[in-house]
Amino acid sequence: MPIGMRSALCVVAAGALAAGCGGGDRLSSSDLPRAPAALHVSSPAFIDGSRLPQQYTCDGAGDEPPVQAGTGPPSTRELVLVVSDPDAPGGTYVHVTRYGLDPRGDGSVDHGGREGRNSAGKTGWSAPCPPKGDDAHRYVWSVYALRDPTGLHAGAKPGEVGDAVHQGLLASGTITARYAR
Repeated sequence: MPIGMRSALCVVAAGALAAGCGGGDRLSSSDLPRAPAALHVSSPAFIDGSRLPQQYTCDGAGDEPPVQAGTGPPSTRELVLVVSDPDAPGGTYVHVTRYGLDPRGDGSVDHGGREGRNSAGKTGWSAPCPPKGDDAHRYVWSVYALRDPTGLHAGAKPGEVGDAVHQGLLASGTITARYAR
């Protein structure tokens, strides 16, 4: 790894540690790093920045939308997905974490691997359900390509997933949808 990239990752990791990731049920924006390389993330259900279709929210069926990640760097050993709402009252709300995803699979990150706990304390997907009357919330699907497997077991807390992402981060990408009730 080039020295500049290594230094940048150390700064990101130090910032996260100072912010106190701590393995909790919520994440701050500093808990989820940006990687030096870009990873393409897309969905056939919505366009980046558009309104999230109702069927994927608590006002519809609450289905998890299909999301794909492009190919990461050749040294990628695992993909990690974190879906969060940075506009939630009380701090960033995590709707799902998924890790142990095969980087050589079909690119789908909306299923497979192991699921961690969401901010509701349950394992798996929690459909977006912003408070009525709030401005549209942003729902961010962040995908991370890691050099080493996380080693996390199913049911890990969001903060534990955030901590693991900092180790060996190669590339990341996001796609965002908005929703208001």
